[in-house]
Amino acid sequence: MKVRIGYGIGTQGLADGGRRFAELIDALERLGFDSIWCSERATGPIPDPLVSLAFAAGRTERMKLGTSVQVLPGRNPLLLAKQWASLDLLSGGRALPAFGLGVVEPTEQQAFGVAREERAPWFDEALPLMRRLWSEERVTHHGARFHYDDVSIGTLPVNRPIDVWLGGRAPGELKRVGRLADGWLPSFCTPAQVAEGRVLVEETAAAHDRVIDPEHFGAMVFYARTGVPEAYTRGVSDRLGFDISDVIMVGRERLAERIEEFVAVGFSKIVLVPTEEADSWEAEIEDLASLIDLQAQLSS
Repeated sequence: MKVRIGYGIGTQGLADGGRRFAELIDALERLGFDSIWCSERATGPIPDPLVSLAFAAGRTERMKLGTSVQVLPGRNPLLLAKQWASLDLLSGGRALPAFGLGVVEPTEQQAFGVAREERAPWFDEALPLMRRLWSEERVTHHGARFHYDDVSIGTLPVNRPIDVWLGGRAPGELKRVGRLADGWLPSFCTPAQVAEGRVLVEETAAAHDRVIDPEHFGAMVFYARTGVPEAYTRGVSDRLGFDISDVIMVGRERLAERIEEFVAVGFSKIVLVPTEEADSWEAEIEDLASLIDLQAQLSS
């Protein structure tokens, strides 16, 4: 099992716009990080994830380009398939989308215009349709929400279809991973929780004659330097059902331990997510790179 370390930009935003983001992307590419993951908040202080990944693609040659996660309900699946196919083609096959239902938050739900009870059915129709659009020259589809006759996105991706990862921890979300996804990338979770959840994912996949690559199980690991920021403590513990300190690692040593704990339960794609701005992204990533060297013995 090879351990791959990516880096995620959470929903707290990035100060100073493109210059700081460019500094981060350049450091990640130079120091050999596996991937960059951009989150989505349509009404929040972060740029659109696909635009951010296009920016990153133009500055890099190797690093994979992922979303963590992009909202699928409320989007036109043909147009979204075209965007991801374009990114995959122009980046040389580095697109790595992860989709979700969207956060349960009033302003975000207004932005996408999909009733809460409609999100899952929308998702379940749109994602398989996008896979067909990435793989087939012409597609005809007549479903509950979308109707296409002999359509094509014109430009097929390098990967046909593109691998899709999903997040989530609830039983329904885990079953959706098993039915539809190529990989699982949950957040705000412990190693024990993901080990338990993986059982349901793989059982569901088997029930649908599918197998998820053992290398395609990962986790987003949030970290802080000296303490958990207040923005992450207000209400989060109640929503998760356990203390936020269980899922945000404070300090360098604790972060190293948590990486080892996830790898020990077979989760090999680790995405590190900061909870606050670094004074220097280049220095921050260099420090993390030295930490990751401590994990070298975990790779084979």
